[in-house]
Amino acid sequence: MAGEGSATTSSLSEEELTLTVKWSGREYTVRVCGDDSVGELKRRICQLTNVLPKRQKLLYPKLLASKLADDSVLLSHLPLKSSLKMTMIGTVEDEIIVDQVEDPEIVDDFEFGQDEAVDIKDKEVNKQKLRRRIYQYKIELRNPCREGKKLLVLDIDYTLFDHRSTAENPLQLMRPYLHEFLTAAYAEYDIMIWSATSLA
Repeated sequence: MAGEGSATTSSLSEEELTLTVKWSGREYTVRVCGDDSVGELKRRICQLTNVLPKRQKLLYPKLLASKLADDSVLLSHLPLKSSLKMTMIGTVEDEIIVDQVEDPEIVDDFEFGQDEAVDIKDKEVNKQKLRRRIYQYKIELRNPCREGKKLLVLDIDYTLFDHRSTAENPLQLMRPYLHEFLTAAYAEYDIMIWSATSLA
């Protein structure tokens, strides 16, 4: 009996799985094995999209987001199916103007005295990223502004949507009363949604 159980486990771990990952309006085919980890899946997604594993958030039907957030979990322990599509939310490094602070409570003592007098906006590396973004960006006017209305610019990341949530469905990422807020704001302002994250 022990021999049969071992054979079953072995076949599951060696089985190749072909997943479809949606990101930025495109679909990517990713081939993995059952004995690969979530971290290896993210590494292969990175090879196709250039989105670093640390920037990736994976969404999958009927699967807890916390399991996909743990890079050490083996894919053979997850109910993945080739017939279902996985969504990846993430941004390539070149599209990030200023890197987000992973933990604002951690302070690097060595930074004081060196960069203390230099604001983030004045750092050359951030200026280069901003110049590259301005050069590459193409403005497409979809809706003209209403006369007499001021423009309200809202950042989608962590303002309209909670991207650190463990919700499985993207609709569950919305902040409470989001629609009511946008409806009330639109009565007085034209609204523009901005994000550095590729969600399309």
